[in-house]
Amino acid sequence: MFLTISTTGIPERPATDLGFLLHKHPERAQAFSTSHGVAHVLYPEATAERCTAALLLEVDPVALVRRGKGKGRGGAPDAALAQYVNDRPYAASSLLAVAMAQVFKSALHGECRAMPERAAAPLPLRIEVPVLPARGGAELVRELFGPLGWTTVVAEPVALDAEFPEWGDSRYVRLVLESDGLRLAEALNQLYVLLPVLDDAKHYWVASDEVDKLLRAGEGWLAAHPRRGLITDRYLTRRRSLARQAEERLELVRLAEAEGLEVEDVDNAVDETCDTAERPVPLAEQRREAILTALRAAGAARVLDLGCGQGQLVQALLKESRFTEIVGVDVSVRALTVAARRMRLDRMGERQAARVKLVQGSLTYTDKRLGGYDAAVLSEVIEHLDLPRLPALEYAVFGSARPRTVVVTTPNVEYNVRWETLPAGHVRHGDHRFEWTRAEFRSWAEDVAERHGYGVEFAPVGPDDPEVGPPTQLAVFTRTGADAEEDGTRKKEGRA
Repeated sequence: MFLTISTTGIPERPATDLGFLLHKHPERAQAFSTSHGVAHVLYPEATAERCTAALLLEVDPVALVRRGKGKGRGGAPDAALAQYVNDRPYAASSLLAVAMAQVFKSALHGECRAMPERAAAPLPLRIEVPVLPARGGAELVRELFGPLGWTTVVAEPVALDAEFPEWGDSRYVRLVLESDGLRLAEALNQLYVLLPVLDDAKHYWVASDEVDKLLRAGEGWLAAHPRRGLITDRYLTRRRSLARQAEERLELVRLAEAEGLEVEDVDNAVDETCDTAERPVPLAEQRREAILTALRAAGAARVLDLGCGQGQLVQALLKESRFTEIVGVDVSVRALTVAARRMRLDRMGERQAARVKLVQGSLTYTDKRLGGYDAAVLSEVIEHLDLPRLPALEYAVFGSARPRTVVVTTPNVEYNVRWETLPAGHVRHGDHRFEWTRAEFRSWAEDVAERHGYGVEFAPVGPDDPEVGPPTQLAVFTRTGADAEEDGTRKKEGRA
């Protein structure tokens, strides 16, 4: 990983002052050990007219894996191999941001004892990052850096292969930033935040202290940034509770800046006018609790989460020791990777890791791996399938896998009129292929139960409106007949 920082000078302010600001002498090449490799600082050019400092991070892929303590165990498919074969040694990421914070710590804080006035003054700056992952493309790069005082923002897509231009561009760009009006500390802090944001990943687990880091690095520019929500969400690796906390604090900062007040004054004013009533529990949390209640009532121990997405339910199941084996299944490898990161599978103890497994697979095909489980959950899944594909899922789950209990949740389209922000006639999510009324869902569920030897019961999730019903409808299928009785006998005898 590589970046360069250049500046120009005049006789009374030579460019080599950059060495003082970075606390790295232009006549020396220096190396610094980091947790994942070695960071080198050198100066390709250092004259009074122009000075360039280069930061080269030499990543040790083996050290990266070893520090991960077995990253990939229980994770997404091919995760073990991905530890060694990936773009981390070459593409700017959170590894480079952390190395920059370690090597240029004083410069990031705007400190320079030898030249405090230079640290506080804007400089002519040119920063180049030759290979930068950009999930969102060159346009997103310009949207993130454009409002931050840079006179030039160049984001050139990097070809997949220069010899085969017909293959098109990769997801990487060459970034060049130029400005005459930024302090060095401002520029470095922007890079510290936005490198991992554009990569949309971090190499370490994000804890609550990351909110403080974000606010420190974003001081003076993040609160009013037009893409603040995206920056906050990605920097905090989509951990909603942390992103919400950061957004609330940043909004206080924005209000204080707009009114010319201290943040504490705005905070006190907000506290005085806030409603002290408890916030309503989000529907997603109510849905998970309803599912857990159904699984507990069924006495399930080995559970399939079919269409697990980013693993919220799997994570909730892991918190209860009664669930001894949990398998999350999803067609999206990326979703499984996010789920593995969310649950910190790479840092999980052996005992806990043995309880969970993430599997890539399509729910519209039979899969022998899914047989023999106590329960399966289809939470907000069926509505993402085209209706002609629904019988295939039905057979794969109820006809082939045949768990003793199946819990299904889906939106109640009748309740959509209660969502003030949802235009009339629209489904709740762009990927929903249909949404059923209560009668339609009940008819489908009862037909499935009859065809495959299950009984079915229904329950509301969320406020049960007397006119339009609940926002989410839930069905619990329980297998009946001789095979269900035999399963119960085996379970009592300890043979299941």
